[in-house]
Amino acid sequence: MMNVKKFTAPSSREALHKLRDAMGPEAVIISNRNVNGMVEILALAEDEMSHLNESDALPEFEPRRVQKVESVAQSLVSSRFANKKKPPEPVSHQFSAPEVTAVSAPTAPELSGALELMSELRSMRGMMEAQLAEISWGNTQRKEPFKAEMLREMLSTGFSPGLSRYLIENLPATQDFKQGIAWIKAILAKNLSTISCDSDMLEKGGVFALVGPTGVGKTTTTAKLAARCVMRHGASKLALITTDGYRIGGYEQLRIYGKILGVMVHAVKDEADLKIALSELKNKHTVLIDTVGMSQRDRLVSEQVAMLSGANVKKLLCLNATSTGETINEVIRSYRGSGLTGCIVTKMDEAASIGAVLDAIIRHKLTTYYLANGQRVPEDLHIANQQYLIDHAFKLKRQQPAFQYQDDELPMMMANVSKQDRQLREVSLG
Repeated sequence: MMNVKKFTAPSSREALHKLRDAMGPEAVIISNRNVNGMVEILALAEDEMSHLNESDALPEFEPRRVQKVESVAQSLVSSRFANKKKPPEPVSHQFSAPEVTAVSAPTAPELSGALELMSELRSMRGMMEAQLAEISWGNTQRKEPFKAEMLREMLSTGFSPGLSRYLIENLPATQDFKQGIAWIKAILAKNLSTISCDSDMLEKGGVFALVGPTGVGKTTTTAKLAARCVMRHGASKLALITTDGYRIGGYEQLRIYGKILGVMVHAVKDEADLKIALSELKNKHTVLIDTVGMSQRDRLVSEQVAMLSGANVKKLLCLNATSTGETINEVIRSYRGSGLTGCIVTKMDEAASIGAVLDAIIRHKLTTYYLANGQRVPEDLHIANQQYLIDHAFKLKRQQPAFQYQDDELPMMMANVSKQDRQLREVSLG
């Protein structure tokens, strides 16, 4: 005769503890179910299972219900935090119950402990990946020193460690430094989109708004573009609009430029004013909008983006070539909204390196329209060219020893670079 014992507790964990204390870890669970809000477990000692014969067997017993205590405990730990939404199946007979995975919801302390454990595991995984990456790059330096030299070259231009490693890891088989750099330049140029000529903007015309943070040079760049339009089509085909009602003298600066060019400047305050102004100026070939500058973290940025999107305006984002890569990425994400037509890189003459801005443009797949490299109107505005930008980036590489990376610093830097960068996986290597 089988000696089946029953253990009841408010939770499965407590019931398992009772079972383990009474019958040991080798006991066999034959049933687990919820009864009046309590968890009831039926178990049998392992040595009694070997004495069972056909007459003692349970006619409705399912072999998959027989589990050892240790196995059930492991299933219980994993199932508590698996976020299962499927309700347990109804009990059909005494020895058929829901699977052990259908247990009561974890309590707050249990959930907190599990989250803490997962955080520690992720931290340990990150540390191990960093150490392995550091060892890997240490070996690369010894076996292929020219790759370490190319990595230093890319980092000194301002390109991010992630993009630099991605390109070097996909480098075709070569032992020549010059050939490797030539391949990297070709891939960067291929992924850097630019307009072919002025006709892409000035001949097609349309409504363009220059957006970007404070001090990036939107008003001066607007004046430069306005001068080009006037020289191409005449003052009667151009209209200027400003939304800059915050900055002292912002409207006056553009009005002076407009007066020199013989173009009227219209000031608008909100989306309704902008729609009215654009309706009145629909016969113009080109309309340029100078927007108010604000920090990319300002909550008003989203309102400005919505205003321009509602008026069906093409947005050109002005990017400061002197900014860090992190700042430029943040600016692009904030101003992207429903989409950007392209970008204009400003302050080229002030930048010690331009790799960071090119890195961000490649990551976000923006089309570069113009480069601004001074205050002169309209001379200091040039059509962007891929090959020129890449060559210029490598010519401007950091020369000061304080900002150059040494051999023993490269493995530590590569150890902290994530390989899970989805933007880099979209960079074309063909």
